[in-house]
Amino acid sequence: MTEQAGKPFLYVVVCAAGIAADVSELITVAQERDWEAGVIATPVAMNGFFDTDAVAAQTGRRIRSAWRGPGDPRPFPPPDAVVVAPATFNTLNKWAAGLADTLAVATLCEAYGLGVPVAVLPCVADALAAHPAYQDSLLRLRGMGVRFGEPYSGEVGEDGRRPEFGWERALDLLG
Repeated sequence: MTEQAGKPFLYVVVCAAGIAADVSELITVAQERDWEAGVIATPVAMNGFFDTDAVAAQTGRRIRSAWRGPGDPRPFPPPDAVVVAPATFNTLNKWAAGLADTLAVATLCEAYGLGVPVAVLPCVADALAAHPAYQDSLLRLRGMGVRFGEPYSGEVGEDGRRPEFGWERALDLLG
């Protein structure tokens, strides 16, 4: 637990999916459950997938997307847990393969070595989810102890509406 706030610190990893526009809902629920949060976004997610200024104001911390420079202070304390929401096909496959080419994926790879619990809310289209590499990635990540919520494809239902994303499920998975 972080000493600064006396609250556990949650890393929220945000990927580039349309539903990311509502990531503030996850942060609100986390804060209501007495977490302090910091957001790490994939570089593509930083390009208009969510309101970075509003989320930075909500957390009281700037959004991270790139590595800090040598000698720069760590902008976040060590995580007590990590949530990846929404988690995309690309990020999940790179993470499972250990391809830490972005700060977001490197953070996920490191969380395993640190023994930090990770919860994931996948947001992957059904056609991509059918790909064998994705299925292999899910098996590997589950074998690493990663906790998954129900998949969300964002597909419109028979009633013409999209289902709710259910941000709070990520925190429920952490226990």
